[in-house]
Amino acid sequence: MQKYLLGLDAGNTVIKAVIFDLEGRELAHAGEEGHSRMPQPGHVERDLGELWANAKRVIRTCLDKAGIAAGDIAAIGCAGHGNGLYALDRDGAPLIGIQSIDTRATGLVEEWQAEGVGDRTQAIARQRPWPAQTPTLLAWLKRFRPDVFKRIGTVFYSKDFVVNRLTGKRVSEVSDMSGAGLLDLAARRYDRTLMEAYGLGDCMDLLPPLIESADIAGHVTEAVAVETGLAAGTPVVGGLFDVVASALGSGVSRTGSASIIAGTWSINQVIIDGPDLKGPVFMSSTFDRSRYMAMENSATSAANLEWLVREFFEGDHHADISPFDACCALAAAVEPAADDPLYHPYLYGAQQDGHARAGFYGMAGWHTKGHLIRALLEGVAFGHRQHIETIRKAGATFEEAVLSGGGSRSKLWPQIFADVLGVPVSVAASRETGALGAAIAAGTGVGLFADFREGAEAMVRTERHYKPNAGLAAHYARRYALYIDIAEAMTPLWRRLAASEKMATGVAA
Repeated sequence: MQKYLLGLDAGNTVIKAVIFDLEGRELAHAGEEGHSRMPQPGHVERDLGELWANAKRVIRTCLDKAGIAAGDIAAIGCAGHGNGLYALDRDGAPLIGIQSIDTRATGLVEEWQAEGVGDRTQAIARQRPWPAQTPTLLAWLKRFRPDVFKRIGTVFYSKDFVVNRLTGKRVSEVSDMSGAGLLDLAARRYDRTLMEAYGLGDCMDLLPPLIESADIAGHVTEAVAVETGLAAGTPVVGGLFDVVASALGSGVSRTGSASIIAGTWSINQVIIDGPDLKGPVFMSSTFDRSRYMAMENSATSAANLEWLVREFFEGDHHADISPFDACCALAAAVEPAADDPLYHPYLYGAQQDGHARAGFYGMAGWHTKGHLIRALLEGVAFGHRQHIETIRKAGATFEEAVLSGGGSRSKLWPQIFADVLGVPVSVAASRETGALGAAIAAGTGVGLFADFREGAEAMVRTERHYKPNAGLAAHYARRYALYIDIAEAMTPLWRRLAASEKMATGVAA
């Protein structure tokens, strides 16, 4: 009997490969950092050749580290960041990769808002257009980059590109396509009326065949087997939108369970039985073959700490402690106070306002590095709280949450999340929840597990629990109210800044 599952996780920059046994233990792990290009303000792209080269390298490295026979891998699952736009040309060659933190289409979204496009898409996809959404970017390319648009043969996602390279198949699956607002959510299929609402009625042929997440998309080809060390013929399943994979890989598999991911994106999601709620949420996705995930998301989470470390702290630490741990230690030494600075985590814009920008507010001469770091950690948690309040208002309820993503690795940050959100927070033992969720999908696809829930129960373990500090509830309520009020006051100024940038660069709106 084959004993292992390979999970791949293709994030906005890093791609990882992890081999698990059927009880969720990691045998080996490998990761490779890619590079983003920013050819113009707001444009964030990646080289697809580099992505595939990195994927091959991490797969081979992981196999070498594990020391197992490639034929003992029962199946492969791949997770990847959702939205953005990954395209092959009509001959199947890589064409363009736009990442999910791109904001070039902000002006188009504003135009559509004025025209009521969101009302039409909401009725079918349960989602309104936003700047890095796949159909929005496709419409932007159609208008502003017709030279690229006319060459597109297939539109899909980062993990679909990896699956395509592994198997030669051009397919996508329901969790990514629904998360991007490209499906009739209730029917779980493409819809021409929806595409027409985006101005893409002539693009139906650019969407690949659609399968369920645990369906087998194809098998590892002979050529790829030679390049990676995998066994030819190994099944590869459709895979998962990475936020859904990370929820599953952190043990969130029951209806009413909540997953919070503090990664590049702020992800806040609750499993629901059907596609409809009593109010709108930012995004809805499929979860398994019958249930759904209600989400409130934005590119406003741990990427802020990554930026702070990269720009100000990378050379400012000792060999025995990482700069991230050093930053959290400085923040932990700060006793929360009413006059602490506040921070907006809008390095890549806000959910429905691509013009929003990050900023510290209320700094004084007695504040230290630790105060600023703590303000950033709290500001990210406030952003998550704002999203969670929207989910609750829409009718999705939960009493506790599982935190995953880079932010969960800190001992301090999960406690701040528990205090700011006012619910118990737990952290899964696995640090690679996206890859683990993809592996669970792979195991389900080849019959090792009956469904996602059985797979999660077999492969996921919890490591830490955090209870909210009741003594800080009023403190954080006051600070959260200030956080919201400052954002509202800054909104017109952010728009003036954006207008100035466009005038200076001549960038198309």
